[in-house]
Amino acid sequence: MRGKEINSILGGNMRILDKAVVLSLLMALVIAAPMRGPARAGTMETFIILYGAQAVPADAASRITRAGGVFVYAYDAIGVAIARSDSASFKETLLADSRIAGVAATTGFGVRPEDGVNLAAAGPPPGPLSNSPANFYGDTLSGLQWDMVQIHVPEAQAITGGSPSVIVGDIDSGLDIDHPDLVDNIDFSRSVSCLGGVPDTAPSAWDDDNGHGTHTAGTIAAAANGFGIVGVAPNVKIAGIKAGNAAGFLFPEAIVCAFVWAATHQIDVTNNSYFVDPWLFNCRNDPEQRAIWNAERRAIRYALSRGVTVVAAEGNFSDDLAHPTQDIISPDTGPGEARTIHNDCTVIPVEIPGVIGVTATGNLGLKSFYSNYGVGVTQVAAPGGDSVLQRTAAAANGRVLSTYPAELPCTRKVVDADATYCYLQGTSMSSPHVAGVAALVVSRFGHLSPGRVAAFIGQTADPVPCPTPTVLALYAPFPSFSNGAAQVCQGGSGFNSWYGNGQVNALSAVTAP
Repeated sequence: MRGKEINSILGGNMRILDKAVVLSLLMALVIAAPMRGPARAGTMETFIILYGAQAVPADAASRITRAGGVFVYAYDAIGVAIARSDSASFKETLLADSRIAGVAATTGFGVRPEDGVNLAAAGPPPGPLSNSPANFYGDTLSGLQWDMVQIHVPEAQAITGGSPSVIVGDIDSGLDIDHPDLVDNIDFSRSVSCLGGVPDTAPSAWDDDNGHGTHTAGTIAAAANGFGIVGVAPNVKIAGIKAGNAAGFLFPEAIVCAFVWAATHQIDVTNNSYFVDPWLFNCRNDPEQRAIWNAERRAIRYALSRGVTVVAAEGNFSDDLAHPTQDIISPDTGPGEARTIHNDCTVIPVEIPGVIGVTATGNLGLKSFYSNYGVGVTQVAAPGGDSVLQRTAAAANGRVLSTYPAELPCTRKVVDADATYCYLQGTSMSSPHVAGVAALVVSRFGHLSPGRVAAFIGQTADPVPCPTPTVLALYAPFPSFSNGAAQVCQGGSGFNSWYGNGQVNALSAVTAP
C-alpha cells in the first residue's frame, strides 16, 4: 500500500493488506516507470533460487559463491535457496546451471544469522484436544465488537473457546510480546522472525514494530480475561511469524521461510493478511515473477500438505481478481508501472489453490466498498469494516477494534486496563476472523485436513446473494483501482464472487454435524 496516503481513510499504518484500501479515492493516475532490470554492480540484493527438483543440491552454496553471491539459506523440502549478491552477472551465471529453474531478485534487507529452524517431521499433538467455553461478554470492550456478534462468535464460545493444543500462526509483522490481552496466549516456542529468509526465534526479532500483526492476532486469539476485547478463539495459542518489516513490506524470501516454518512446527492454521511484495500480480509469463510464484507456491503447498489450513485476505483495490486486466501498483517498492495482465497473473497467497480466500463485510452484512472479490477466489466473507457505506449505531466508525502496541501511533485508539487497542478496516481484518473460526473447528473436531476445515467453514457460512441494482449503485464511486472497471457481482445466492459461500458463521461451524 501507499502507506501515508491511505492511513487517514483506513486508520492503519501498514503496507500489508490495508495497504490498498481506498487508493481509488486518493490516486487517479500512476506514472509509468521502466521495468526493473538486473542487479546493478555494487547493489546488494536478495535472490530467490528455484531448483527444478524439489530439493537443494549439496553443492548449492559453492555454486552460489562462485557466481559472486553469498549463500543465505536452503529450504531443501521445496527446492528453494536464498542468496545475496551485488554482482550484475549473478543471475545469468546461476541460470547456466541446468538444475536451476529460475532466479529472481527481491528487495533486500538484513539477513539474520541465527538459525533456529527444525525441519524434522512434526505431526499433530497426540491424544484428544481439550476444550472449554469462553465468556465473550465478560471483557470490558466486548460490547464494541460488532464484528464478533455479526458472525455469532459469542454463541460459538459458549460451546468452545478453542483448545490450547491448537496453534494459529499469524504471518504478519510480528506480535507485541508484552500486550496484556495477548501475552498469555502467545506460543513463544513457535514464534519466529523470517525477515531476510532466515528463521530467528529471539523474541526481540519477532516483536511487532508496525502494529498490523498485533491487530490481526487480537482478532484471532485475544484472551477472555475480564478486560479489553475477546478474540474469536481465546483459548488457542498464537505464534507470531514475522514476515513483514516495519514499513509493512513482505518479500518472497520471508514468505518461503514462514510457510516452511508453519509446516514444520505443528501450526494448525495460518492467517495471511497481505499480498507478497513487490508484485501485486505475479505473472507466470515473466521469468522473474514465475520464479517468485513457483517458490511461494511450493512453500504454501508444502504447508497445506503438512496439515496447515491457510486463510488469506483478498485485498483492498475493489478488483475482480478473476478478471484482471491491468496492474498499476507493481512493483510497490517504487513507482508503479501500468502493465497489461491476464489470468496467468495471480495475487499471492490468496490465489494459490487450497487457500481460503476471504472478502470483507461491514456491519450491514454487505461487501465492504474497498474489498477485492472474484469467482473461484472468494470462499467466504467476514467482517473487515466499512467506514463509508456501513456505519451503524453498533459500528459508529465502521471499523474493527483489536489489540495494538501502545508505543505505535493509532488515529482511533482505545486504552483499557493499560492495554492499547485500535480501530482499523480492511480485508486484513476479515481474514483473521476466518482463521479464528478455523481454529475453533480444529479445536472442536480434531486435527482435520485443510480441505475438511475449508469445507466446514464454507458449508456452514450464511449465504448472501449478489446485491440488488439499487445496492450495487452505492458502489459506483468505488471502481477498481487497477483498471477503473465498475464493481460487479457474479453468481447466485449460494455462491458468488462477492461472498463465496456466504458470511462465515462461527456457531454453525462448531455445531456442524
